[in-house]
Amino acid sequence: MQIVCSKEFIEQLKNILVDFMQKDINETKKFKLYLDTVLYNLPTKVQKYKPSVYFDDDDIKDIEHEGFIIPFYIDNKNNKYVILGIFQKFSL
Repeated sequence: MQIVCSKEFIEQLKNILVDFMQKDINETKKFKLYLDTVLYNLPTKVQKYKPSVYFDDDDIKDIEHEGFIIPFYIDNKNNKYVILGIFQKFSL
């Protein structure tokens, strides 16, 4: 399956990285490298992720990464994983 990032994810990630870079560039690099690794390994780890609590759709699952939630959609019809966005985790 192919991994596709939505425009929303790209914009949200850019904003997060800009904020992080103002604090600590090395931590920003570590965050981005680990995030890239998580997304790269998504096809082999997809079963470990639970359905999203933020969406009412069993084909949308959440990745938790350092206090952030990355929801992704499993598009079986088009053989893709669509990364929908990234936002800070909050309690429901």
